[in-house]
Amino acid sequence: MQSAAHTPASVPAVAAGRAALVIGGTGRIGRAVVAAVAAGGHDVAVHCHAALPAARELAAALGGRSLAVTADLREEGAVRALVHRVIDHFGRLDAVVVCGRRHVPTPLDDVTAADLRAHFDVNVAGGFVVAQEAGAVMVAQDTGGVIVFVGGAEAGPARPGDVPFLASNAALPGLAHGLQVEFAARSPRVRVSCVEPGDADPAAIAAAVIGLVVPGIGFPSPTASKPTVREDRV
Repeated sequence: MQSAAHTPASVPAVAAGRAALVIGGTGRIGRAVVAAVAAGGHDVAVHCHAALPAARELAAALGGRSLAVTADLREEGAVRALVHRVIDHFGRLDAVVVCGRRHVPTPLDDVTAADLRAHFDVNVAGGFVVAQEAGAVMVAQDTGGVIVFVGGAEAGPARPGDVPFLASNAALPGLAHGLQVEFAARSPRVRVSCVEPGDADPAAIAAAVIGLVVPGIGFPSPTASKPTVREDRV
């Protein structure tokens, strides 16, 4: 396990020419991750579910070859097509960060199995499809790639009404571990990790992510709270 933290402005642009996809890039955490990954030198595909104007604005502000993309994470075919659209645009895919998540607070007495499935469909299955499709491409690349999930049992302060959200997020470290085992058997250059946010702010979370996307660049965190980084070594 390791931790890394720094602000986007302090990230050296050592990944020039590389490409990244940030799922949920218009959210509070996603925006911070997009900024950090772009500051590290990546061209970025900013994914959103419904906020396409915001994604386009964010991609335009980044400049270069960055672009906005959209897909419903519940739609497997659309998600696979999204990954390949990004690869077709950049000609490669070096990093994927999955920040997109469903969070619909529901009183315990009103929670149904359908509510749980809806959260797992987005937070777990959607991220799995992204990683499966992107990982297959990374395995074939000489440079490999890195996939980072943002979420876990420490997904933030627990509140009443959050059972579906917390249950689905708690599955992400296990998903990341399973994928790391699978991809390690195919290529040692493909890495899969999970960042558990806890009560860390978006800047600290983004700093932990960029420390995984661009290994070896880390700075002391300016915040009191740090996320937990789970990086498997198979």
